[in-house]
Amino acid sequence: MKSLALVVLLLVMSAPVARAAEVVPLPADKQAFGTARSAASPVWFTLGHQGLSEIFFPDLSTPATHETRLLVDGKPGQAHTEPADDRSLTFRQHLRGDGWRAEITYVTDPQRAAVLADVTVTAQRPVRLSVEHVPMKGSSEVRTTLPTEPVRRAHGTFAVGLGEGVAQAALDRGFRASAKEYARGWHTYLDGLKRPKSADRRLYDMSVMMLAATEDKTHPGASIASPSFPWAFGFDRELAPELGPYALVWPRDLYHVSTAMVAAGDRGFAERSLDFMLREQQEPDGHLPQNTRVDGTPVWTKVQLDQTAAPLLLAWHLSRADKSTMDALRRSADYLLSYPNSPFSEQERWENQDGYSPATIASVVAGLVCFADLLQRNGENADRYLKAADEWQRKVEGWTATSTGPYSPKPYYLRLTKDGQPDQGTKYNLGDNNPTDIDQRAVVDPSFLELVRLGVKRADDPVIRNTVRVVDQQLKEQGYWHRFTQDGYGETADGRPWGINWPTPTRTYGRLWPLLSGERGEYELLAGDKAAAAQRLREIAATANSGLMLPEQVWNGRGTGSATPLAWTHAQYVRLAWSLDAGRPVERPAVVVNRYKS
Repeated sequence: MKSLALVVLLLVMSAPVARAAEVVPLPADKQAFGTARSAASPVWFTLGHQGLSEIFFPDLSTPATHETRLLVDGKPGQAHTEPADDRSLTFRQHLRGDGWRAEITYVTDPQRAAVLADVTVTAQRPVRLSVEHVPMKGSSEVRTTLPTEPVRRAHGTFAVGLGEGVAQAALDRGFRASAKEYARGWHTYLDGLKRPKSADRRLYDMSVMMLAATEDKTHPGASIASPSFPWAFGFDRELAPELGPYALVWPRDLYHVSTAMVAAGDRGFAERSLDFMLREQQEPDGHLPQNTRVDGTPVWTKVQLDQTAAPLLLAWHLSRADKSTMDALRRSADYLLSYPNSPFSEQERWENQDGYSPATIASVVAGLVCFADLLQRNGENADRYLKAADEWQRKVEGWTATSTGPYSPKPYYLRLTKDGQPDQGTKYNLGDNNPTDIDQRAVVDPSFLELVRLGVKRADDPVIRNTVRVVDQQLKEQGYWHRFTQDGYGETADGRPWGINWPTPTRTYGRLWPLLSGERGEYELLAGDKAAAAQRLREIAATANSGLMLPEQVWNGRGTGSATPLAWTHAQYVRLAWSLDAGRPVERPAVVVNRYKS
């Protein structure tokens, strides 16, 4: 067998480098996502359908390379991706082309910023091998390997190194040594954690590792939503001047990931996340922006009150009541009280509408009660926070549940109301390419279950049960749920990618969200139906691709071109698994449950 050394060198320049043409990101349904556990290797790789897709360096908000593919006689193959080791983020791709096949195993060098690929090729005829490398922003020092002499069998290694001499140093060390250290790092990490009885072992371990990998190494506690760029967020520079936005940190997603990691036994992850929220994301007035880069720089700046409540909830789960933390939490709690018409929010959790949202109100009420409990532990008066929480808990139904809407049984919770008057036929435009205004009484959303999950309402509350039935009638399809009535954040009818700036009006359709199955499972546990909750866990698992990555959206049983892997989906899988073991949602704050007898 011919021995090869295929080297790709990318020298990252300190100054911006001009590029001849815009690089369009690859499809967002990544087949794998990997990095070493060590901070000495600030590089992350993704795998697409033909080889390496975006590589991130020096942090998780910065894609540094676009694509790196093995070419055989100048053409790529189609790849099938699978974990090469169920207990590490080592992945293997099986590629096939015209008369040839290849096997490539990927890791990062734990000692430096380099991605290593171990390659074996077998062909029916002599073929020339090369590696095509496309940087994200261009460089004066990019080289693509020249084709080899014709071979029928070959084995070798190629490296993508970020920095001068890094690729060669990684090759000098060798794939085997790096792969062994890489795997050992993840094995050690998993050995320090627990595993629930309810989950599929392979998918559970992959989910926990994937969540751990989304934390930036230069900015501890900063965990991105997804290492992918779905649909127009990848190609529409008017919509997204920089690539993104999923490679950013949302306080809401960070909260869900952190509570999953607490359940899994990685409390340190959640502690760092809370520190990041309060030290890097929190604004002077106490609110947390819609999202930030991993260094805390705000990107989108709309106010979402549930995200400002997130650190209040997380701090309670961590019993964090030290002075520095409490001072920061007080700023967030005071912001919730002082925001105009609170708990009206500029945006709710699906980020494209303002109004009174049951889900947002649930987060705010629970956050204030949790913060009040921390205050009382320190001997401080919490009356003003509890007074607001109690008032909003009493009023949430009057603000957001309709008795005059078009669905039955009534009353039922709406996605939101624009005016706090759910029996009024106020109309609004749903956005996301939905061409018409719609009566607010006709728009429902599974997110109302936040009222139950966070202890604000009982699972057997009549309005809750009514809304479960309405939501199932209107939003359940193929065993999963849509986000809300006539959601447009998805694909066109024929599967083309979502966008906003169409040359002519084009309708897009939001698909089905596996994470909503997890939220339903938490509700079903509280409703006494553990068998149904266990089925929800299996439904989430069924959406995993061959690399065990869980998607944002699915259609016809498969992930779409939406963000994959989505950290929130993996977090929901982990949290529901532990909830099944416990017989109750593990993240439900007891202090809220006790206050509202829920």
